[in-house]
Amino acid sequence: MSALATSDAALDRLAAALAEERRALLDHDIELLVRSTQEKLAALRELETDLPDGLAERLVELAENNRSNGALLARRRREVNWALRHLGRAESAPEYDAQGQSQQLQARRDLAVV
Repeated sequence: MSALATSDAALDRLAAALAEERRALLDHDIELLVRSTQEKLAALRELETDLPDGLAERLVELAENNRSNGALLARRRREVNWALRHLGRAESAPEYDAQGQSQQLQARRDLAVV
């Protein structure tokens, strides 16, 4: 198999992985997100070793797809952080303080009145 055919196959794998990653993000499918991200990284590693000339335009297109997925992932992360804050949780709260003591969240928000 020629280097160009190998790179074309790797680009096809990368394109499919990016499409699956986007679908996983839109569908909130964590398992698919993990699998598609692993496939994306494997395809990128393969492309790093040998990328023939003439494929730059397609690679630019796939890079834009990756940036778009990154923006979607950032938006999902903000949504989760917002929900956690409104539930009285903070993702960035440390588990242990400088003395090694477990931190308990002081802020509580009642979700219902009994």
